[in-house]
Amino acid sequence: MDEKLRIMVVDDEKIVRESLYHWFKREGHSAETAASGLEALEKLERAPFDVLFVDIKMPKMDGLEVLRRVKEGYPDTIVIIITAYGSVESAVEAMKFGAHDYLLKPFKPDQLALVIEKTVSQVKLTSRYRYVKGLLDKITRFDNIIGQSPPMRELFEVIPEVAQSDSSILITGETGTGKELVAKAIHAKSPRSKGPFIAINCGALPDTLLESELFGHQKGAFTGADRARKGFLEVVSGGTLFLDEIGEISPKMQVDLLRVLEEKKIIRIGEREPIEVDFRLIASTRRDLPTAISDGDFREDFFYRINVITLQIAPLRKRKEDIPLLAKHFLNKYSRETTKHVDRITPEAEGFLKRYDWPGNVRELENAIERAVVLSKKRTLGVENFSCLNAPTAPQNGARTLKEREKEYVQEILMENDWNVTRSAQILGINRVTLHKMIKRYRLQRGQ
Repeated sequence: MDEKLRIMVVDDEKIVRESLYHWFKREGHSAETAASGLEALEKLERAPFDVLFVDIKMPKMDGLEVLRRVKEGYPDTIVIIITAYGSVESAVEAMKFGAHDYLLKPFKPDQLALVIEKTVSQVKLTSRYRYVKGLLDKITRFDNIIGQSPPMRELFEVIPEVAQSDSSILITGETGTGKELVAKAIHAKSPRSKGPFIAINCGALPDTLLESELFGHQKGAFTGADRARKGFLEVVSGGTLFLDEIGEISPKMQVDLLRVLEEKKIIRIGEREPIEVDFRLIASTRRDLPTAISDGDFREDFFYRINVITLQIAPLRKRKEDIPLLAKHFLNKYSRETTKHVDRITPEAEGFLKRYDWPGNVRELENAIERAVVLSKKRTLGVENFSCLNAPTAPQNGARTLKEREKEYVQEILMENDWNVTRSAQILGINRVTLHKMIKRYRLQRGQ
């Protein structure tokens, strides 16, 4: 037989456990034993099994109770009841509760072989079902963007439409909502999909370095320019340039980029001759740019040039029906990456995740799931696995503003990491430069 099973024999009689164990091992299967229902459930919690052979009569927890708990917690696990001649009625009753088959004591090799053959067929069917279900689940995805809430469905509908034009797009949304994923999806659906997609985090680079990265330079144009170099505005020709956190760039850089967008030409630093460029601009920001314009921090003419089409990504707290989908996706991802068999989230934990406010949005959810999987010693994640998150609380004296929540969250992360800026930035999913700006903006101080 090509298909090998992972089997557990659950029986309080040692001779039954050992005889079945050795028979399965000789047939090439992976086998373990448990002397009680409780031991079986503990082992099942730590690792997956394809099939359990469970004796119906055991002290403390009988086979029917084991069956009920297995089907409740691990519905894909096959349970085969072991019974003596006098317990056939109980075995039939167990079939009604989800048992796959029953095996009469004493066992005959041909009977055992037949049960195993039927079990292999069922495992194959279950595997095929999972595959098909996985394909169907992709209906709720769009180029790795996951969601089924109304805001996400609306976004999925508009992406193919805006992708066909060459107009500049501004994607707005809080930190961690997936703005770059949306930009990549637009590029993938556009006529420029065969060209390059280049993403630059404007908040991560000082102005002088950003200028050199975008426009390129000639050899000797400035100290350290030991060779000529093309800028990203030149390299991205034929493709899409994604400028993340465009609200962080200086007024001078805004003027330079406005000229490029209008003339479709650049001049490398240290050169005089213009170079024609051809790219589509997608920008993103978490800042309120109209307010920044009113405050004199952002140019109005540049804003209207990059804001031909606006896409807004809703924060996770406003699309909580997406949380179970995202949590399951990240659970599968990090279960594979860590090679740990963590494949379930309890209903209580799922409810906790849906009540939590997620100031860091999808990125924070992903970090929470990754941490839980890495530290978990069980197959199932419970509320206790998310103790790193603050318990959700009802707002007092009115809802807190987004800035208040962000300030509190950033301060909390800094305190938890003893004000290690590098580590805190990694947890927040931002770079050190952006974190320093947030510390300055919110006037955060150590010991507050």
